[in-house]
Amino acid sequence: MTEVSAGLGTGRASVGAVLDFAWAAGEFTATDVMASTSLTRSTAIDAIDTLVSAAVLRELPNARAAGSYRAGRPARRFVLASDLGVVLGVDAGDNHVAVTVSDLLDRTLVHHRTDIDSTESAAARRATVLGRMEQALTEAGVSKDDILAICVGVAAPVNRAGVSPPHPDGFWERTNPGLADALAGWAPAVEIKNDAQLAAIAEGSVGAAVGCRDYVALLAGERFGGGVVVDGHVLHGAHGGVGEGIVFDHIVGVGSAFGLSYALQDEVRAAVASGEVDADSPIGRLADDDRVDPRVVLTAAASGDADALLATSRVGATLARVVGVLGSMYDPTRVIVCGAVAESVAPVIAAAREVVPTELHLPAPEILASTLGAEVVSIGAVTTARMAAREVAVPLLAERRLSAVS
Repeated sequence: MTEVSAGLGTGRASVGAVLDFAWAAGEFTATDVMASTSLTRSTAIDAIDTLVSAAVLRELPNARAAGSYRAGRPARRFVLASDLGVVLGVDAGDNHVAVTVSDLLDRTLVHHRTDIDSTESAAARRATVLGRMEQALTEAGVSKDDILAICVGVAAPVNRAGVSPPHPDGFWERTNPGLADALAGWAPAVEIKNDAQLAAIAEGSVGAAVGCRDYVALLAGERFGGGVVVDGHVLHGAHGGVGEGIVFDHIVGVGSAFGLSYALQDEVRAAVASGEVDADSPIGRLADDDRVDPRVVLTAAASGDADALLATSRVGATLARVVGVLGSMYDPTRVIVCGAVAESVAPVIAAAREVVPTELHLPAPEILASTLGAEVVSIGAVTTARMAAREVAVPLLAERRLSAVS
């Protein structure tokens, strides 16, 4: 029995089977349902009519009315109702909040991303996240009553109850400031997830890991964190800490959980200090900035600048060691570098590919750059929220409506 069927109860298993089918079917007919389920025609039609009466499915104009059918009796066509409610996907990063409001047919109604103060208190951060979510609902023209499911990605391990463990510096508590409790009354399904795990879900759904059963989505811009998929399953752990980057503090040649942006900065400054890069060169002058912009270095390397290539080759060796650790621990076929840095990280990946076979005894995983950019966590959050709506919220809604019309 599918999860949707279970949510509707065993007495309505056929209704659940049709609802489960309708999620990914787009427009469909009773014949389509029969071909994908074990239902007979009469049972399929009865279940479809039940869901139409409950306004969970919508009957479309038949093919003759639409002008595309010329002979015989046209088949009735149906689609999942688009007005059942909305889902919210939130990327609550260390220094930004991105909120997406989407309907159940994968149509984005609102998406906005704003920078926030990474030093604000837990209470202030919680208010900021909730405020951005309320703003997005207002922009979409919907209310909390319309929300079916919410998924929020945070830069912290998260257990299955949506709670992060204590961090020595309080970072995880600030990043996930009681969001599970704060959002408990907002929707029938609320999930708080680690951001790297959501990146892995995004890559497996629409990114570089489609069809791949063993991979790591490596968020690598500000800090290293891996979303790990083994045998097609996203690994979680007792506290949601699988793939947590603190391990890299203890790896010789990496030395820190801080990501590629900081590694590029360190290599540029080290090369200037050693005299390998002239302090008056375009790359050398970056060392005087409060923070070296990684995009400038990566763009220069892609254009063949020798100083930039020196820095990116050394950062590539660092990335190779990171991939070597992940490869030895999880044996993935792919490691996908994710986040905003992925848009220009090709010079670093090229250098890493040359080194990584020496970093482990297993066959080296393929290193790829994500094509999903800075929104990879948002995409994973919306995907997860939509799945929660499918498995929890819509079956409950259908059950209530069916009870009302029966």
